[in-house]
Amino acid sequence: MTTVLVLGATGYVGSRLVPALLDEGYDVVAASSSAPDPERFAWGHRVVWRRCDVTDAAAVGRAVDDVDAVCYLVHSLDERDFTARDRVGAEHVRDAVTAAGVGRLVYLSGLIPALAPGERQSAHLASRLEVEQILSEAGCPTLTLRAGVVLGAGSTSYEVIRQLASLLLVQPIPRWLDTRVQPVAVTDVVRALVEGLAGNATGSLDVGGPDVVPYPRLLGAYARAARLPRLRVPALVAPVTAVGVGTALLVGAPFWTVTALVESLQHDMVCRPGHTWEPDGEPLLGVGEAMARAVGRRGPEVAEAPLPSDPAWTRMRAPLLDRLHAPTVLRAGASLARRRVTGLLNRP
Repeated sequence: MTTVLVLGATGYVGSRLVPALLDEGYDVVAASSSAPDPERFAWGHRVVWRRCDVTDAAAVGRAVDDVDAVCYLVHSLDERDFTARDRVGAEHVRDAVTAAGVGRLVYLSGLIPALAPGERQSAHLASRLEVEQILSEAGCPTLTLRAGVVLGAGSTSYEVIRQLASLLLVQPIPRWLDTRVQPVAVTDVVRALVEGLAGNATGSLDVGGPDVVPYPRLLGAYARAARLPRLRVPALVAPVTAVGVGTALLVGAPFWTVTALVESLQHDMVCRPGHTWEPDGEPLLGVGEAMARAVGRRGPEVAEAPLPSDPAWTRMRAPLLDRLHAPTVLRAGASLARRRVTGLLNRP
């Protein structure tokens, strides 16, 4: 039986990947930088836990001991110095899997846009490319799966869309934000990772759903799924930096995460023809179905429900207004205000 080490097992994708691997018959070693807490997860007592901060070379060496494959899901986008941290982590993982004789390494990254001559990748995507290059130097077959905007309750990209749509009755759309995106349901990302670990493909493959849409239409897709009447209007003056800062102030996600994601939206984020993952079995979910599942408008057997382990900022909390069934915009505003005040009170 194959043993898979999931680095980042308690994160958004990792906490959904681990049970999928267990269902496929794998033995799983779950690793994260936080102390093991099996009670947080329904699968917590079915895995071997190892604490591992990937910036600690010795910890990475211990984590890869006696495993057959590694799935690398660690990103430091919520940190200001994420580029340096992710570089160090990738180097440690590369060296450790090589020294331990691990048989396969799969890394989850993001779609990389094609740039015109003279253009530069955003810092976020340049870092992802750097990590991909470092990991490709490992002494084992390595595959990078580059995923589009991930749709599912709890996903950072989805939650930014949800919180903006919930808070803003009128949504200003920068003129430059006519770029196309190719979103993918989180269930399909998990499928791609499971198949990637079991397969022989190397290099990089793009992972996107069947729909390619302008980003503003993605905002509209959420509003329709959530049955929220919202108006989108063009913003005449909206520099990228200002949009990033403004968005970060309006949602609960970490500041550096939001600004990095907004910077990445200046270019089309679509799959490369001939370099795209083709799933076995069921077809990929489209945007409409993925959004409907994320907002819970499907039966519990297919709904993409948030997990208790998802970051606290992904859950809008306004208990009194919830009980009063207040309008969504009021609950979203109260939840954001509560988070901001709590953050100020807890600041050292």
